[in-house]
Amino acid sequence: MPEGAKNEAMAVAASEAADVREVTRQRVVEAAADLLAREGRDAVTTRAVAAAAGTQPPAIYRLFGDKDGLLDAVVEHGYARFLAAKHRDTRPQDPVEDLRAGWDLAVEFGLANPELYALMYNDPRRGTTSAAFQAGMQILLGRIRRLAAGGWLRVDEKLAAALIHATARGAVLTWLSLPEDQRDPALLTTLRESMVAAVTHERPVVRDAGLADAVRTVRALLPGQTTLSSAEQHLLSEWLDRLAADGSEGEAEEHAS
Repeated sequence: MPEGAKNEAMAVAASEAADVREVTRQRVVEAAADLLAREGRDAVTTRAVAAAAGTQPPAIYRLFGDKDGLLDAVVEHGYARFLAAKHRDTRPQDPVEDLRAGWDLAVEFGLANPELYALMYNDPRRGTTSAAFQAGMQILLGRIRRLAAGGWLRVDEKLAAALIHATARGAVLTWLSLPEDQRDPALLTTLRESMVAAVTHERPVVRDAGLADAVRTVRALLPGQTTLSSAEQHLLSEWLDRLAADGSEGEAEEHAS
């Protein structure tokens, strides 16, 4: 066989082997996720997953390294499912209602997938480098940025993201920890509205903005402009940070007096 044809045949064989490996990997992840949902984390053993996926335990070690590697893959699979369920409206009529809808969706996902949710969030570092997690974060940050651009955002964008995450995660894990006869839907509604009150103003404050509010609005609008160079944007961002800090201190002193 000519050398060129031989190399081409080897490349085709390698590609087919990679395809088979990926199909097997996906089958194993889905089998593990199914076992997790039906029987809980303790049921997700390499032997049980291999049997459910129609393969042998050594294949799991070759694909994932160990059981922790398999669980990491299941978490990534969970984030991908959550991302697929997210509604992406880049121009909502009401950004505050859009925030509520996003929070509700996150909580509903957790309540519908309790074992998967616990695996995803009991170790907050697990799966956070996956493309699906990062894409989900961009959707959340987009919601927050629209709030800021409209003059609705009460706090810094990073703090807003942390508050939204903390209240949604806390709502799900607290709900799941309660006996079924003690699960009051008012808990979820109250936590959501507490988050909304902490993160947003009751009405837009662009016209009557204090310094910190004005800075948040300007920062949210910066990514869409093309006039400034990246270096100029970086410098302006530093100035805005300083102005926001001064503005927040001034507002705190005003409220205290």
